[in-house]
Amino acid sequence: MPIVSPHPEPSLVDGRQSERALLVRRGVQRLFRELRHAMLPELNLSSGRRADLIALSEKGQIFIVEIKSSIEDFRVDSKWPDYRQHCDRLYFATHPGVPLDIFPEDCGMILSDGYDAEIIREAPEHKLAPATRKALTLRFARAGADRLLIAEQLAYQQEDER
Repeated sequence: MPIVSPHPEPSLVDGRQSERALLVRRGVQRLFRELRHAMLPELNLSSGRRADLIALSEKGQIFIVEIKSSIEDFRVDSKWPDYRQHCDRLYFATHPGVPLDIFPEDCGMILSDGYDAEIIREAPEHKLAPATRKALTLRFARAGADRLLIAEQLAYQQEDER
């Protein structure tokens, strides 16, 4: 499925995200925007995994946010530890209907209501190796540029159809 869709639903939706997960993501994105982080949702990583949300701070730190919309969503996911090799800090994000005590203590915790979010627990830092940081920063930049170009092309296409 395409990463960017010409349909009116939120961009970067491929059908795997629940409505609740998209609301959680929106709140986290608003929080990270206030923190002046650049973000990309649904970024494919070199390991073959895909980060729900990846953010790049002004200092060059890389954060991954794994969004969980329910207890079951968390329980069936065994891949989240793999994200540590791709970030300086790993967070879980969820909404107030999910108990926070199910999440591991060695990850950060963000609570989102869809309109805003709050960091409940800071994620411990585990710095990336310089070569890994460079490769991931390039992947982030290239994906962002590609998505911008696709969005621009879709806008031109929609304009031509009018």
